[in-house]
Amino acid sequence: MKIAVCIKQVPDCGSVSLDPETHTLVRASAGAVINPLDEFPLETALRIKEKNNADVVAITMGPPRAEEVLARAMAMGADKGILLSDRRFAGGDTWATSLVLAAAIETCGPFDLILCGKQAIDGDTAQVGPETAAHLNWPQAANVCNIEMPSEENPSSLTLTRLFEHGTDKLSIPLPAVIMPIKEACEPRFGTLEGRLDYYKKGVTKLNADNLGIPEGASGLKGSPTRVVKTTTPEMNRKRVRLTGTPEEQAHKLAEILKEKI
Repeated sequence: MKIAVCIKQVPDCGSVSLDPETHTLVRASAGAVINPLDEFPLETALRIKEKNNADVVAITMGPPRAEEVLARAMAMGADKGILLSDRRFAGGDTWATSLVLAAAIETCGPFDLILCGKQAIDGDTAQVGPETAAHLNWPQAANVCNIEMPSEENPSSLTLTRLFEHGTDKLSIPLPAVIMPIKEACEPRFGTLEGRLDYYKKGVTKLNADNLGIPEGASGLKGSPTRVVKTTTPEMNRKRVRLTGTPEEQAHKLAEILKEKI
């Protein structure tokens, strides 16, 4: 089995700036880390690898420094890293981003399974995974909290459990497929020195728009059907009251304030 895990590098803190013309993040303005919600699909892939002798390939799209998250993925146990980096990819919305990821999956495959994070903490759209599946025309499943590997009776499908607000459901999905595991699926492991050394020995594969056969204007800001037309900073205009005294006195004062508001 060959598995691809789509991961993303995101800003490490809230002190980032916005490009005044494109209204997109200036990612160089802050530190960067692997998207926390991408660690769960990565860990899921590594557990499948351990049980089924699978190959795990980590894929990310971003500027050259996004290679850092591939190093993290290989330190955790991924066999290979692929960096999709091209100035033509810059500023892409979720549709343009998923187009590039789907092209990389088709170029570097065949893959049996694609794992994506539920969403990225810098955009919170939860669209890239499902849209990648749409570009590939593969079945998809989100909110996955448990995966049962193919059985001898049905070797070409997975049995999944999905978590919802009021319960769970269980379904079978044919392979190849795109699934989005959530934090309830597993606890991510730490990287190892051996894995980090493996990254230094192997390096990563770097692909651009030409390598993927993506025409000019189909990706990045030019290929994005959506635009951020305006951004604003919230203003805090509420009255603030500083409570002093012992915890008991502060609690009493807070209760009186709430009673007045109600």
